[in-house]
Amino acid sequence: MSLFTTHKLLKLFSLLLLGAFSVLGFSPFYFYPASIVSLIGLCYFWCSTDSPKQAALAGFVYGLGLFGAGIYWIYISLHTFGGMPSFMAGFSTFVLAAFMALFPAAVGALSKRISNSNHDAMIIAIPVFWALSDWVRSWIFTGFPWLTIGYSQVPHSPLAGYMPIIGVYGVTLITVFIASLTAFWFAKKPAAMIWRRNSIAALILIIVSGYLLKLVEWTAPSGDPLSVSLLQGNIAQDMKWNPEIAQHTLNQYLTMAEASKAKLIIMPETALPVLSSELPVEMDTRLQQHAIKNQGDILVGLVERENGEYFNSVFSIGSSKSAVYRKSHLVPFGEFIPFKIAFGWIYRDLLNMPLSDLSRGDKYQQPMPIAGEKVAVNICYEDVFGEEIIRQLPAATLLVNVSNDAWYGTSYAADQHMQFSQARALETGRMMLRATNTGATAIINHKGYVIAHAPHFTQTSLNGTAQGYAGSTPYVHWGNWPLVLFCFSVIAFIWRRNAMALIKSSS
Repeated sequence: MSLFTTHKLLKLFSLLLLGAFSVLGFSPFYFYPASIVSLIGLCYFWCSTDSPKQAALAGFVYGLGLFGAGIYWIYISLHTFGGMPSFMAGFSTFVLAAFMALFPAAVGALSKRISNSNHDAMIIAIPVFWALSDWVRSWIFTGFPWLTIGYSQVPHSPLAGYMPIIGVYGVTLITVFIASLTAFWFAKKPAAMIWRRNSIAALILIIVSGYLLKLVEWTAPSGDPLSVSLLQGNIAQDMKWNPEIAQHTLNQYLTMAEASKAKLIIMPETALPVLSSELPVEMDTRLQQHAIKNQGDILVGLVERENGEYFNSVFSIGSSKSAVYRKSHLVPFGEFIPFKIAFGWIYRDLLNMPLSDLSRGDKYQQPMPIAGEKVAVNICYEDVFGEEIIRQLPAATLLVNVSNDAWYGTSYAADQHMQFSQARALETGRMMLRATNTGATAIINHKGYVIAHAPHFTQTSLNGTAQGYAGSTPYVHWGNWPLVLFCFSVIAFIWRRNAMALIKSSS
């Protein structure tokens, strides 16, 4: 028996390190082989386990390493900016990481059980269950698909070429399949040379196909390029809603906007710390006059109040007819309070979070016809949900994300968030413009590459050029459903094959 199977603590510690190592595949590191190598180690452990229970434990510990290292910034949000006591913030962060770790635990247990320890069946079962688990994480309890494995391959990996066809969860399936196939390649006996040669051929085919798909132009430029200016105000989160500096913030953004000659000027999420109905008339007038002078429009992040409800909104001001987008997918415990009777005390006694009980905008909203483009706006966390972004496509020619990631301090949460925007650009074949309060403010091309990036925690305007695109990728047409149906079909096939084998052996 190997050292890892005879010394359980060493095995568990190795799994924890493997999970943490996988974080290097995500932004800001972008070392995409790390996630694949990490998964190879996990799959090898699963191959050597004797029961679904052991596979679940291995997956859970791996998940603790992955999510513990990958979402540690939740502590910063709760404690540093939310005011929660350090012990409670640390405990809450651990509980969230432990909950997320249940998903790889379920992958291991279900793969082991459905395959009846048949290695060939497990090679397929592991990536299928993992893709489904990442998909389930995107909607269960309103969804938290952070560190979905497919993102680790964006944008540099050859596997990113599959993104416009099958989306991020499809890339998860392919990534984990490569790891699973490689792990079981090492686990096979030397006599299985034909199986090994076929495995190598399959890996080469997947990688080469992905590289060739990256060369495909799924969409085409539409209209002329336009000048853009993304304003990064760098307003400290603990001062953002302080009435004493509200006027200073308004003046700052007005000055930054009037200094720009861009046709499309974009301010971050809730950039102006006033209700839309209370925006000073002089500022509104000056912004509109400046936008008209530039023959374009300005997007402004504001809180909107209507009929006693509050919305996280983006307004357009300028040459085009005024339009508004209201955030639809809200963050639980950040923008709305689920189960208020049970959890309301947390906000009254432990946290200091403004705008923690907002209302949802309409699920289906139309792109804004501004600056000569049809702009699909999404606010902050919404760009994590590819199936929601495509609701405004293929009509939209340009994607815009406005965010405020100051809640996470100097952690790499903002960079991870930018990687999600890169994935959305790839899935849709559209450029993505990101205007944020403290970073990551960026211009992302339709292939998912960052072509301009403002330094974090600096007051600046990121100026550049954007190109609208028309047409549809396969993912825009079909979304996640072909992948989900494929996964369930594979599971049904494996289950049926095992059932038939059982009947045959008992007859």
